[in-house]
Amino acid sequence: MNYKRVTLLCGHYGSGKTNIAVNMALDLKHQADRVLIADLDIVNPYFRTKDSNEDFEKAGIRLISSAFANTNLDAPALPQEMYAIIDDRSFHAVVDVGGDDVGAVALGRLSKAIADENDYDMYLVVNCYRPLTRDAASTLQVKKEIEEASRLSFTGVINGSNLAADTKAEDVLASMDYAREVAEAAGIPLAATAVQESLLDELKGKIENLFPMKLQKRPI
Repeated sequence: MNYKRVTLLCGHYGSGKTNIAVNMALDLKHQADRVLIADLDIVNPYFRTKDSNEDFEKAGIRLISSAFANTNLDAPALPQEMYAIIDDRSFHAVVDVGGDDVGAVALGRLSKAIADENDYDMYLVVNCYRPLTRDAASTLQVKKEIEEASRLSFTGVINGSNLAADTKAEDVLASMDYAREVAEAAGIPLAATAVQESLLDELKGKIENLFPMKLQKRPI
C-alpha cells in the first residue's frame, strides 16, 4: 500500500482494525525509517496492539498505548504520548482509533492538527460478518457517527470481513459485493481487502488490492 504520513483506522467493534493496524505498521516500516503505531482504542481493551509489542521492538517501531493495556484494569485512559502523532512529523503513524463514535471521540483531540497538515488517510474498516454491520445501510450509519465524533472525513474503505481464524476464501469473496456497495454509497474508494496470508494464493486474481496479514498473536 501507499501510505500518507498518518493512517487512521476506524470501524465497528470486531471489524478487524487492530490486526490491520499491526500489519500496516510492519508493512510501512519497509517504506519509512521512523514508524509509530498508536492504540487510541478506549472502548475495547481486549484486542490490543500491545500484544504485538515484541514484533514492534524487533522492527524498530514505536508503540503508543494506554498504561492499562494488557492489565485487569479497564480504564478509558489515553497516554500523553499520543500527541507525538501530530507533534513529531518525522514519524509515519498508524492509529487504531477504536470502535464506533465513542472511540472516535479520542481522535477528535487530534483532528484539527491532522486536518491542517492534510497528509492523512482515514479508512473505514468494514466487516459484514458482525451483527451490527451486516448491510451497507447500517455500516454507513456507523461511518456517519464516527465522522461526526472525530471531526474528520473518511478517505477510503478497507474490507476486513472475516470470521477470525475460521475465515475461508469463499467468505472473503462473498463479502465483496457488500464492501463495494459501502464504498460506492460513501463516495470513497475501496482501498484494500485485508486477508490472512494463508488465503492469498486462493484469492489472487479474484480480488483487487489484496492486503495480506499475519493474524495477531494473543497472549495465553
